[in-house]
Amino acid sequence: MKEVRTRFAPSPTGYLHLGGLRTALYTYLYARRNGGKFILRIEDTDQEREVPGAVDMIYQSMHLAGLTYDEGPDVGGEYGPYIQSQRRDLYKEYAWKLVELGAAYPCFCTRERLDEARKAAEAKGETFKYDKHCLHIPLDEAKKRIAAGEPFVIRQNIPTEGKCGFDDVLFGHIEVDCATLDDNVLLKADGLPTYNFANVVDDHLMGITHVMRGTEYLSSSPKYDLLYDAFGWEKPVYVHLPVVMKDQTRKLSKRYGDPSFEDLLHQGYLRDAIINFIALLGWSPRNDREFFTLEELEQIFDLEGLNKSPAIFDVNKLRWMNGEYVRKLPFEEYYRLALPWFEKAGVGHVDTRRLAELMQGRTEVFGDIPDMVRFLAEMPEFDNELYTHKKMKTDAEVAKKALTFIKPVLEGIGEWTEANIHDVVMAAVAESGMKNGQVLWPLRIAISGLASTPGGAFEIAYLLGKDETLKRLNASMAKL
Repeated sequence: MKEVRTRFAPSPTGYLHLGGLRTALYTYLYARRNGGKFILRIEDTDQEREVPGAVDMIYQSMHLAGLTYDEGPDVGGEYGPYIQSQRRDLYKEYAWKLVELGAAYPCFCTRERLDEARKAAEAKGETFKYDKHCLHIPLDEAKKRIAAGEPFVIRQNIPTEGKCGFDDVLFGHIEVDCATLDDNVLLKADGLPTYNFANVVDDHLMGITHVMRGTEYLSSSPKYDLLYDAFGWEKPVYVHLPVVMKDQTRKLSKRYGDPSFEDLLHQGYLRDAIINFIALLGWSPRNDREFFTLEELEQIFDLEGLNKSPAIFDVNKLRWMNGEYVRKLPFEEYYRLALPWFEKAGVGHVDTRRLAELMQGRTEVFGDIPDMVRFLAEMPEFDNELYTHKKMKTDAEVAKKALTFIKPVLEGIGEWTEANIHDVVMAAVAESGMKNGQVLWPLRIAISGLASTPGGAFEIAYLLGKDETLKRLNASMAKL
């Protein structure tokens, strides 16, 4: 069997979006599962859309995702260059080979002529198709015009009759009438190829055996196979992956502000959780298991588990999965990751290790932490209605009594440790005959201003320190 060689070939138009990450992941996993090679190629022939610095963003995203490629622009390989704009002469050579074979031809039509033809087609309610106006220009004449400096492109010569098709792992055999296909441009006037041409040439020259890409390329694939046939080249195995959807009606897209891979990392999602989640967007291990490391995915990923239906990006499912990963982190790792978020919230002055112990079980996404702990830095405004708790049988009047009782108890505590606060307060409450909840609920509200907090009254009082606890207690009592 031939060595499996797969490629991920993004365009440098910005951060790696999640649909692109999934394509990269599947392409990587298939190569690893089959002991093959995974190649990174940069497809930058549409230079008007290129974003400065985007190539470095792609390298960084691949590194952050843990998708190590065997060949690529920054690691080398025997099939380079791996950036299409650096392969210009190759495309020119192969485009002219197609011209000699009769499978392509030079076209000198001006933009004005094409615009007029397009408007005429639209006026008739027809889809515009190039009319092969330049097909019958004798090759010698075409070469003279080119030598004289006349602008030109090279177009694919699509047959006007018959059918052409291709086979896809997910979608089976797909066939279209040649008459419905356009003579698309292969080599542009600036000498750079279009995607439709460059990807065929590069996949062949780089020995790519399996091509994974989105279903948006299904309609173009018959044209690709016509090129393979014209050159007499062996075709790769096609795997067209269904789109990743935001919901039932809209595709996930950078254009609509949907997050990129790096956006999710910056929001505090864990790399391993993202990769695990993305792997299951369109692929199933065909059992009930949901959690996999990247290394485990490398061992079990197969094409049989792919689904041809669109996958829905459910951010709530991602949050849940990320929370499971966070809770399984060793504490020291959780603490290391949480500390910058504590500092962002302005609570770096408290006992952050104790805060981390209280927070790990509550954290779904690290980016949630600042809003959850900011009350330790600044007392939020709250309404006295917050004291009302039916289960605890508390309200503002009960709170007034409870806080008046507990204030001197707290003032009398010398050693301000969590354990000591607990013991002194609990002993005082027991002696008073009041119920625990009727004291501790108002106390927690009075010093936090929140109904839900990481930890209870004792933990919060400890983290705040004695002075801040009493200061907040006094302010809350004044409000009552």
